[in-house]
Amino acid sequence: MQSGLDVAKVKSLVKARRVIWKRHALERLLERGLTRTMIFDVLMTSELVEDYSADRPSPCGLLLGWQGKRPLHVVVVIEGEDTLAIITAYEPSLEHFEADFRTRRKP
Repeated sequence: MQSGLDVAKVKSLVKARRVIWKRHALERLLERGLTRTMIFDVLMTSELVEDYSADRPSPCGLLLGWQGKRPLHVVVVIEGEDTLAIITAYEPSLEHFEADFRTRRKP
């Protein structure tokens, strides 16, 4: 069983541009007015807010980073040893997250 998502490894893969973009992610970036450069910048300063590794065969999770004062969430998975896949990215809403953008609101 693999351990949780290693944020330092995520940043290392981004820096090395060992990144693939899932179709879903690219579609959502267009819909939401986000760019790949914005996502790279966010990932370089991100922190893990939810670890989904127990649910999948590869380390994955939800990261929070900032584009200026704008919070952004990015879901990533490390595929193999040396590739980061971007699953989706979005601006979290206060409807679903507390004001810290780290904690999900209870239904």
